[in-house]
Amino acid sequence: MSIPEEPRPALYEKRKAVYPKAVDGPFRRFKWAVMVVALAIYYITPWLRWDRGAYAPDQAVLVDLANRRFYMFAIEIWPHEFYYVAGLLVMAGIGLFLVTSAVGRAWCGYACPQTVWTDLYQHVERFIDGDRNAQVRLAKAPWGPAKIARRLAKWSVWLLIAVATGGAWIFYFADAPTLARDFLAGDAAPVAYATVGVLTLTTFVLGGFMREQVCIYMCPWPRIQTAMLDEKSLIVTYKDWRGEPRSRGIKKADDTHLPTGDCIDCLQCVAVCPTGIDIREGPQIGCITCALCIDACDKVMAQIDRPRGLIDYCTIEDAEREKKGAAPRPLLKTLLRPRTIIYFVVWAGIGIAMLFMLGARDRIGISALQDRNPVYVRLADGTIRNNYTIKIRNMEARPRTVEIGLAGLPGAVLWSEGGTRETARQTVRVAADADSVAKVRIFVAAGTEGEQRTPIHFTVRALDADGGTSSDDAQFERPEATP
Repeated sequence: MSIPEEPRPALYEKRKAVYPKAVDGPFRRFKWAVMVVALAIYYITPWLRWDRGAYAPDQAVLVDLANRRFYMFAIEIWPHEFYYVAGLLVMAGIGLFLVTSAVGRAWCGYACPQTVWTDLYQHVERFIDGDRNAQVRLAKAPWGPAKIARRLAKWSVWLLIAVATGGAWIFYFADAPTLARDFLAGDAAPVAYATVGVLTLTTFVLGGFMREQVCIYMCPWPRIQTAMLDEKSLIVTYKDWRGEPRSRGIKKADDTHLPTGDCIDCLQCVAVCPTGIDIREGPQIGCITCALCIDACDKVMAQIDRPRGLIDYCTIEDAEREKKGAAPRPLLKTLLRPRTIIYFVVWAGIGIAMLFMLGARDRIGISALQDRNPVYVRLADGTIRNNYTIKIRNMEARPRTVEIGLAGLPGAVLWSEGGTRETARQTVRVAADADSVAKVRIFVAAGTEGEQRTPIHFTVRALDADGGTSSDDAQFERPEATP
């Protein structure tokens, strides 16, 4: 007799559609506020103006790839200052560590772009299709004129939001009003249309159809966060010691007179969850800490005359304290602990250091490069000449006249095109917010003693009221001395 083989488990489980129910409460209102502020910042920022003078763009936030500049209000970042961008990225990472260690996945629940746009799409869906029960009925209904009309209306609004999202992104990389006119007229660069197309597609698909799958399967952040959470972190917690055993309905609990917990198994916490999880099963990767289940549960507790907080923001340590009858620790004490303090000190330290560097940085720079072909030239009178390419960087939004100086080579004469061979200093006019390249020659008279390779020091000084200096090292080469 042969034993039938057991069926193999499926390697892929088909997505079960999630239809979150609308809920009202303090956390839902906070999500509304965060969503409105985040979307306003994203869509409006490229249109803000900032006066930088006649020689610089007046867009408040601009990533000017063509001229290799990054503008953010009064701050201008040059390519050689990319460490400021790296510092901002480090601050963003440490800020996520700080938020996670203090209040769990609050970033995911409120401010993550996937959460913000998914939330917006869900509100559109509720407006057109109705709340949760109406959406479920519509999904199960056969295709007909009414269903097709609703689907087309919803998808059209989603598509408009997606196009606006992609369109707003490209405005960060060029003057927004100019690019908008060129884009609508069909005169923009092909990369602009390609970028809008890609972002439109990703926003439409990820926010409209994949939703919780992005948070659960595609995003690596939930896996990283588990290493940052501990028993002292604030997370959305179901207090099972208070809710169990469930009565499965308040009337049934009254009829049986059996000992029951506060949870009546109404499933409202599951109905409002944007990822469709049951928070009563404990911490899990699908929980984005949006706290909508707290709003739903508190509303039910008020209806059945039970104290709020069956589901609440709570640390595992405080949940155990409450279970034993002790009062939870004050919120400030929960937040101010060694890990969060260290994260905050590091985060603030990087920010303060960057602000100090921005305030103390020179607005003028110099880079000296010796021409290597040939390394030196011996003139007819025995004078040794070295050639250099000097790049002068003017980081002010106005033209400036600067003076190039030389140190470390006694008796040397510095000459540049348009200058004279009578001094070791030359002046150069540099355009506003730009680099200027000067070809410089250094002459040393025959018979002047010195090493075959002598270190020298180029300096540049602005000849205006604000001044400012910078320097760079190079070397002067001459023939090897014969014994």
